[in-house]
Amino acid sequence: MANPTFDQLLEAGCHFGHLKRKWNPAMAPYIFMERNGIHIIDLYKTAAKIEEAAAALKSIAKSGKKVLFVATKKQAKQTIEDLAKSINMPYVIERWPGGMLTNFPTIRKAVKKMTAIDKMTTDGTFDNLSKRERLQVSRQRAKLEKTLGSIADLNRLPSALFVVDVLKEHIAVAEANRLGIPVFAMVDTNSDPTNVDFVIPANDDASKSIETVVGAVVAAMAEGLEERKAEKVDTAAAGEGEAPAPKRERRRVRKVEVEAEAETEAPAAEEAAE
Repeated sequence: MANPTFDQLLEAGCHFGHLKRKWNPAMAPYIFMERNGIHIIDLYKTAAKIEEAAAALKSIAKSGKKVLFVATKKQAKQTIEDLAKSINMPYVIERWPGGMLTNFPTIRKAVKKMTAIDKMTTDGTFDNLSKRERLQVSRQRAKLEKTLGSIADLNRLPSALFVVDVLKEHIAVAEANRLGIPVFAMVDTNSDPTNVDFVIPANDDASKSIETVVGAVVAAMAEGLEERKAEKVDTAAAGEGEAPAPKRERRRVRKVEVEAEAETEAPAAEEAAE
């Protein structure tokens, strides 16, 4: 899928920034003008930055690494959930669990607890609990599912973060910065872009704007995943012709080789003795 054009970005309202009095001066390079007290974002720069971010994220996806999508604001939740699920990437749309990256082993323990509860329901342990205990366990499972269900498959730290609204998700950005995890983000005129590695200047309040920008990078990642799949198929096909012999077969071949060597060495040894 091609990156969105200037007109598509304009139609989605990606150019609307915040009120002039709320601006962050660090966003000055991305501001085109001010109209009626509102800053207007330069969409040519937005389009260029989307292209740059999409190429980098495509490369990450192609290498089989995970990108964690973070957006806990109401306008972005559903869009992020749908798009992240479409490419099987982890996402956080409820409250950011503090220390999720910097204290990752603890988060993994909570995820394992969720798996343990699931196991209890399948092996019959759950049925042996009292009604009250069952209720407590079910509530605990529901609570864990709400906050951590979307990252259950994240077995190691993500290779990158994609954030919608760095002002709201400042804790997630700070944790990623501390660990050296690259941050991709939609940054509005009221936010500070200095802690973001790949800045996409755009309106991060309108759902249409969020859908347009995130949709473009997700499409690029989907391409990367398809290319990875195609390469795997090619590699497998190339390797089929020269598949290694079974262990028993290799042993038998080696035994024959050893016997042949012994036969050729025996006359030579007799000649030397004479």
